[in-house]
Amino acid sequence: MVSRTPAVGADLSPLAVKRRARRIHRRLAEEYPYAVPELDFTNPFELLIATVLSAQTTDVRVNLTTPALFARYPDARSLAEADETLLQELIKPTGFFRAKARSLLALSTRLVDEFDGVVPARLEDLVTLPGVGRKTANVVLGNAFGIPGITVDTHFGRLARRFRWTDSDDAVKVEADVARLFEPQDWTQLSHHVVFHGRRVCHARKPACGACPLATLCPAYGEGEVDPVKATKALKYELAPDREELLRLMKDGATRRELQAAGYSLGP
Repeated sequence: MVSRTPAVGADLSPLAVKRRARRIHRRLAEEYPYAVPELDFTNPFELLIATVLSAQTTDVRVNLTTPALFARYPDARSLAEADETLLQELIKPTGFFRAKARSLLALSTRLVDEFDGVVPARLEDLVTLPGVGRKTANVVLGNAFGIPGITVDTHFGRLARRFRWTDSDDAVKVEADVARLFEPQDWTQLSHHVVFHGRRVCHARKPACGACPLATLCPAYGEGEVDPVKATKALKYELAPDREELLRLMKDGATRRELQAAGYSLGP
């Protein structure tokens, strides 16, 4: 039986909370040394557009959609001049395609008019773009420009609350609470590690507690399936049963493009 640690609360000092948070991150870093952005991109513009498209859909679906989109509209100027009906058809698989098409056209137009077609590398500029909030801005800053940022998506927020790093549902408050626990140089990779874990193990409805590497650290242990055999069946992506070869290749440093070219599915 896996032993549990006490939940974070009034009985733990702020220093103890920080220490456990950092232990959790170290454990996640050991588990997911291959964690990278799961949206495919080659430059800041592509990452910005892909992140906007990822709202209310999966990264897998976005990655299937963006090659044709970027082949036709490789930069802000070409996208700003796109035919809206054609753009809607190209991005339709990502859902909410009419609203997303309007956002992409307005975003690209603003990039051309205000930033000479170049994606800005400042959060205060990025959040002025249509369809871009702090989450999207931090994704772009951290992964396209190397500027530290915490990306609070649904997975990150859920795990931050389960880890007792925050008790808030507000993304801005979650970001601020978590930022106090970690050094800025760790923020971007922390985001990847937590999101990877949320997608693979710590699911929203039924976390796979019995197969979780954080079982002895997590104050929410026991909210999900604790039987190791049953929990293992709930793992996803490269951790899912019968995907050991994919996991080995990822840990050996194979890139997403290499794995896709070899025929591996990177979805759940």
